[in-house]
Amino acid sequence: MTTYASLLAPMAAAAHEVGALLTKSPQRAAAQPVTPPVIPPVPSATPPVIPSVTQPADTMDELATAYLAVEGPAVAVMRRHLDALLPGVPWAEELHGERSLGSGADAGLPAVGDAWMVDVIDGAVQYMQGLPQFCVSLALVRDGEPVAAALHAPLLGETYLAAAGHGATRNGEPIAPSQRTRLEAALVGTSHPPFIAEQPTAAAAAGRSLAAVLPAVSAVRNLGPTSWQIADTAAGRLDAFWEYGRDDANLLPGALVAREAGAVVTDAEGRPWRTGAAGFLVAPHGLHGALLGLLKP
Repeated sequence: MTTYASLLAPMAAAAHEVGALLTKSPQRAAAQPVTPPVIPPVPSATPPVIPSVTQPADTMDELATAYLAVEGPAVAVMRRHLDALLPGVPWAEELHGERSLGSGADAGLPAVGDAWMVDVIDGAVQYMQGLPQFCVSLALVRDGEPVAAALHAPLLGETYLAAAGHGATRNGEPIAPSQRTRLEAALVGTSHPPFIAEQPTAAAAAGRSLAAVLPAVSAVRNLGPTSWQIADTAAGRLDAFWEYGRDDANLLPGALVAREAGAVVTDAEGRPWRTGAAGFLVAPHGLHGALLGLLKP
């Protein structure tokens, strides 16, 4: 009989293979090589400025085309692993048709049954810019709740794993949230869903909440990707994380890691977080109440 915990090793293996593929991709930075012009020597003590040898994508269509060239092979690798692991279990986007270059707001999850929630490049925008803040994230969702999750950051060489009822680990070691109890010393993370312009209420709430949280804490950072920031909160690297907007695909894997590590995971009203919620907050018990008070209008 397959248990949630027994899924973690093959899920991690899949994430590692995809991560290795991503780090070798020539498509990073969404750039096409160009020939730099010849710069004649200038009789000056100041060295000449050498122009960039890449031409970045300049429109969303160009960026999406470059991204899909990377995503396709990565998805193929992941599908090979997951189809062998649990034959017949669908991916969420097959049920709902998510957008590429960042997951859509709605996860497309069935109310009953199993589905894979997969983002082969969580942090796609950073990845395409040549930045290191990206990871591979996946979760098995059963009856609308995440039950097994794996997140792998190939450039960090780190992997978070969690299974319902079995705790959470980073590189095999158990994790736990921060023990801080005072906001004034807290390092807090935040982010926003992809295509945030489609959720104007969430965008407004994000601005309002940032203005409320900034004066009360040591610092606020967006260290994206979202799932990794939640996992880092579960491990005590960040003291808390919040976000407004529907962003199930990016929140589900990290939410399980955080719950299993012992963090408090709620919506922005303090209710247990569920898919479709308009807000998300994860924090240790010692900080959650104070942050919730700041987030409430």
